[in-house]
Amino acid sequence: MNLANRITLLRVALIPVFLVFLYVDFTGSNYVAMGVFIAAALTDIADGIIARKQNQVTDFGKFMDPLADKILVVAAMLWFVEQGTLPAWTALIVIVREFMVTALRLIAVDNGRVIAAAISGKVKTVVTIICLSTLFVYQYTWIVYSCVGLITATTVVSGVEYFMRNRDLLKLDK
Repeated sequence: MNLANRITLLRVALIPVFLVFLYVDFTGSNYVAMGVFIAAALTDIADGIIARKQNQVTDFGKFMDPLADKILVVAAMLWFVEQGTLPAWTALIVIVREFMVTALRLIAVDNGRVIAAAISGKVKTVVTIICLSTLFVYQYTWIVYSCVGLITATTVVSGVEYFMRNRDLLKLDK
């Protein structure tokens, strides 16, 4: 297994560690959870750089890397929903967008096409990670509302972009 894939697996392994620190109750556990969350998010950058620079792009990485990102983000969002910090509809918008883009990618594969990550999708991921990281520390009303707005807006915009750029795949009269 190459280094990029090992780093992706490290991110997957950090997800349960992140969850444990979210649910244990000791002074500073939220900060430790936030640190694990940020470390896991940074592994996404590291494995991407390594995979491209060292030509280590694999089918495993193409599958597991985005899946690991989705699990990490959804785990954090669901915890914030459970804590009453984040409205459930925000998490639902993110989850629905992820399912829809994944379905679009599967349709593309059936048509011999690969849908590369769009810049709006990368912006969405960065904004979501920054906002969720911020919510571990600050839960002032205006920050929560700002994060909800930013996460929702970038999620919707990136989802619409994916579908607009690939609308030819959705022709129902094939």
